[in-house]
Amino acid sequence: MIKFYYNGAPNPMKVALLLEEAGIPYEPIPIDTRSGDQHKPEYTAINPNAKAPAIVDEGVAIFDSNAILLYLAEKQGQFLPSDAKARGPMLSWLMFVASGVGPYSGQSVHFKHFAPEPKDYAVNRYDFEADRHYRIIDERLAANKFMMGDEYTIVDMAIWGWARLIPRVLSENAMDNYPNLKRLMGEINARPAAERAEALPSKHTFKSDMDDAARQHMFPQNARIGA
Repeated sequence: MIKFYYNGAPNPMKVALLLEEAGIPYEPIPIDTRSGDQHKPEYTAINPNAKAPAIVDEGVAIFDSNAILLYLAEKQGQFLPSDAKARGPMLSWLMFVASGVGPYSGQSVHFKHFAPEPKDYAVNRYDFEADRHYRIIDERLAANKFMMGDEYTIVDMAIWGWARLIPRVLSENAMDNYPNLKRLMGEINARPAAERAEALPSKHTFKSDMDDAARQHMFPQNARIGA
């Protein structure tokens, strides 16, 4: 059985969605980043990058959420484009999420909600770039039911993981700026697998307080400037 190291953050949740959609048996193992689980030697032996998620499948460790999506989809033969010629575009969109949507959304959240002042420049940059990426997705979905056309794939799952947090990434009503993405999110959220994935974090207790200890675990870079 696959061991799935996770928490409720966007990247682990998109893997949870695929596991549920594909009906893959798995053991969920919580990684509480505010408690520092990600830095424990037994976990960095699995994911040297000290992030969630990671999986261990038949003794093989795989980390990075998009790598896990691709690995599991190829192993199961599910949620990939049926047309071989679409593999290249699928990889392009998957990497678009990996290199753009995730990082800019994550940094937008960080600077809006956690970074100390002054931060206007950083907030403006990451808010702008997050919005730009979601507009590109919305434009794509204006002409396609899913990101890869008529087929629901891991690209849609990767986007779902992050787009769930658009109100926190951008602003409370920002999803209204992306009507086609909003339509896709509604369709995915209505799927039983998405409901099960969303419910997964409630099965474990994660630290909710962002106290000094949590900040040290989450933002170790601050030690360099005495913050």
